[in-house]
Amino acid sequence: QVQLQESGPGLVTPSQTLSLTCTVSGASITTNSYFWSWIRQPPGKGLEWMGAIAYSGRTDYSPSLRSRTSVSRDTPKNQFTLQLKSVTPEDTAVYYCAGGESYGSSDMSEYEYWGQGTQVTVSS
Repeated sequence: QVQLQESGPGLVTPSQTLSLTCTVSGASITTNSYFWSWIRQPPGKGLEWMGAIAYSGRTDYSPSLRSRTSVSRDTPKNQFTLQLKSVTPEDTAVYYCAGGESYGSSDMSEYEYWGQGTQVTVSS
């Protein structure tokens, strides 16, 4: 059974960097053809795909967030991480990690695996 678990601070100060980690169990993040994404949902809004890292280590990002977003991985720990720079209160959201053979979509049904999500609030 594949499980994803997000972890990280629930409160971030404006202008700082948000850092979250997704720990994957039951599957390797280097499994051929799999992609590992970060997706968020601000309060009252829809899901927004942010970026992903492929099984190969290649990364891709939403054009609107590319300048502030970085996705990396720690293969021995089977984890991938999100860093979002220069956060503002508009970055307040539930952040999800997800995995599967697709990426780039904000449609939950496109992904095989989802974490439960973690609330991140940006506030001073």
